[in-house]
Amino acid sequence: MKRFTDYMCFEAFFPDLVAGPIIRYAAMEEQMRMRQHTREKFARGVAFFAFGMAKKILIANPMGHVADTAFGAGPLHAGDAWFGLVGYAFQIYFDFSGYSDMAVGLALMMGFVLIQNFDSPYKSDSITDFWRRWHISLSTWLRDYLYVPLGGNRRGPRRTYANLMAVMLLGGLWHGASWNFVIWGGIHGGMLAFERAQGKTSPYRTLPRPVRVAITFFVVCLSWVFFRAKTLPQAWSYFRSLFGLADAGFAAHAAAGAMYTQYHASVFALAALIAWGAPTTWEFTERLTAPRAVGGLALLVLAVLVMWTQTTNPFLYFQF
Repeated sequence: MKRFTDYMCFEAFFPDLVAGPIIRYAAMEEQMRMRQHTREKFARGVAFFAFGMAKKILIANPMGHVADTAFGAGPLHAGDAWFGLVGYAFQIYFDFSGYSDMAVGLALMMGFVLIQNFDSPYKSDSITDFWRRWHISLSTWLRDYLYVPLGGNRRGPRRTYANLMAVMLLGGLWHGASWNFVIWGGIHGGMLAFERAQGKTSPYRTLPRPVRVAITFFVVCLSWVFFRAKTLPQAWSYFRSLFGLADAGFAAHAAAGAMYTQYHASVFALAALIAWGAPTTWEFTERLTAPRAVGGLALLVLAVLVMWTQTTNPFLYFQF
């Protein structure tokens, strides 16, 4: 970077300014000097923005209500606790991938092409695969600026496992200075090291893919408890609810009534359908047909209308 004005322009690039995706100067340098504005880019950018806003308003916010109710209710019945936890898994995915889609869309409208930040992460069949699909700009940044400088996999198996653990622990602290985030990072780091030690011929790889996807999602959800809980005692209390070890009282019945409304159950089912059965926004907008464009605009209008009926609900990653 030879000129200060280049640095200022890069830092002032507002679509990703608050919560990502993480963009590197090398990926933007050429586009800052020369880029093409086309109708196709602009149309795809509008579609990206529309689908991203729909993810946030129509799915993430209702799932946030489910998660907030579950985590704020105290001891719960096991089924209710799992419903609330999966609701949070949907909330954080659709919230952050929605923000990323909106950022990519705004950039495309101005002629910039950003990287894909999410690639259907809940379709992952291992934690290693999960980190190839989840917050891709962060995982590649951690790889290039922490894992590789620490030695990567070039200094033997034990050093590789230690590097994986160290990187994910630091990744946890990147989200916040608390034991909850350290444990969250430790779970993922431990699983990454364990999977690498097992190799590609482990018995786990012989399981049917749907089973591996279910196991991976189960582990990811357990780790989300530490990510969502405000304190470590609250996280342990929620684990007791998940495995039927808590004494659920009247508050649990009230929470269940607030979570299992027809509206929230319908959004929950829609979120599951999209997470495991639909293409990514990146894939869906590669060939932007007229019906897809009209559908995106309809979702944008619906999201704007619904937004006025909801209370303030900022993007989750604004806090990290």
